Amino acid sequence: MPSPYDCITDFIFVETGLAPADVIVVPGGSYPQSMEKASAMYRHGLAPYILPSGGANPRLETTEWEFLRDVGMAHGVPEAAILKEDRAQNTFQNARYSLEVLRQAGIRHGKVIMVCKSWHSRRALLTYQTAFPQETEFFIAPVRDSLGIGRDNWFLSEEGIRRTLKEVEKIGAYFGRQIQNWASSHRDEV
Repeated sequence: MPSPYDCITDFIFVETGLAPADVIVVPGGSYPQSMEKASAMYRHGLAPYILPSGGANPRLETTEWEFLRDVGMAHGVPEAAILKEDRAQNTFQNARYSLEVLRQAGIRHGKVIMVCKSWHSRRALLTYQTAFPQETEFFIAPVRDSLGIGRDNWFLSEEGIRRTLKEVEKIGAYFGRQIQNWASSHRDEV
């Protein structure tokens, strides 16, 4: 039976089909699941590089990047295939600094696979789409973190509801100004 909240599920929890890409990006985190999935995709030949992103995190003794690099290497990814972005402190910085790394290394970014928490997938996608060139095609591969929150169960726990609705709030906070800037820059096209 449909729920009146299905629109929230469909909006927040993004998952697309996958195709070979130029790079796999992992927008930070202190949990191993995203890098484990990215590593499996790398081993299956979906992309030649993984770019985890993330700076200092009080939950870790290292940067998020170092933590994710170590997870990747433990799952069979050679260190040379793991690109480095270790300054980001939020999702916008993950996106902007990751694009800088790719450009400086001369790595194409026309097709990008993003591996992120399922309940973070819409905001992460919108953020990377804002920072990357408009022609970049993104494929989203969400994972459940240690909380196990997904599109099929977010509404069954207080924590799932809290995190999912917080993402709705953050999207409003993140993109209010971005939408005005985009609309202003595209006014002549309409």
